[in-house]
Amino acid sequence: MSERNKTIILSESQIEEYSKRCVTTPFAHSISNQILCYNTFEILPIISNEIFDLIIIDPPFNLNKTFNELSFKKMGFNDYIEYLNSFLKDCARILKPHGTLYLCGDWKSSSAMQIALSMANLHIQNRITWSRDKGRGNKSNFKNNMEDIWFATKHQTQYTFNVESIKIKKKVIAPYRDAEGNKRDWEKTEDGKKWRLTYPSNIITNCTVPYWSMAENTEHPTQKPEKLIAKLILASSNEGDFVLDPFNGSGTTTVVASKLDRRYCGIELDKKYCALAQYRLERAQTDKRIQGYDSEEKCFLERNYNDNRA
Repeated sequence: MSERNKTIILSESQIEEYSKRCVTTPFAHSISNQILCYNTFEILPIISNEIFDLIIIDPPFNLNKTFNELSFKKMGFNDYIEYLNSFLKDCARILKPHGTLYLCGDWKSSSAMQIALSMANLHIQNRITWSRDKGRGNKSNFKNNMEDIWFATKHQTQYTFNVESIKIKKKVIAPYRDAEGNKRDWEKTEDGKKWRLTYPSNIITNCTVPYWSMAENTEHPTQKPEKLIAKLILASSNEGDFVLDPFNGSGTTTVVASKLDRRYCGIELDKKYCALAQYRLERAQTDKRIQGYDSEEKCFLERNYNDNRA
């Protein structure tokens, strides 16, 4: 393996060690700041009402996909809506009155996601599309280069949205000045670069799927980037809020929540992924950096920004 390859690969003994630190008997004690190694469809129905401020869901897309020892089989359109609704109704119940829910999916699943969110009596605020920029080309079609994230809230108008926390520091191409020579909405850094803070849009192009030279990378086949999840957590929660991921996978949501001083709960059935999440959480206690996020200036960086700190 190349010395530059930072992919997290746990040995069998490490999987045993870290999985034992996860909760296998839910509700024997608090579920706050815990990874529950359990079936989410058995846990969600018995969680108390209205305890989470934010829920981020990255369920299996409606594709044939293998996740370590588990597999998901593609369903018909209506069957997939029923599948989504089978957990969304409980997620809506355990979400606080002014809470937010994000639901991830691909373009083929997007319309089913919209219908299922409405069936769960959640208010859709927006559809976010992010450029994942990974995968092989397609000779008979356009390369699939995007995924959707549906942004929904429990209350139609009253919910957390911290827009100042998710601004993007972008390079200024045309540094305009007014008639008096004053800079118009841009600043110059000590190294001479010209930047401005811009408002985020529902099209995200400054994230990348984790790959081998990134310290957050794991063997999970559908891992989301920490930078992407950080945008959702910073936008829709505050420090100390409670964040849930009912399909926790390798733990990105819980890791980012911990780094950003939120309480977290992750539910994941696969033992290996639970161990990965626990390993990453413990490492995050001494390294809270998120690649592409400037924690000092409290802003996100452009994709090609030279960030050597992560």
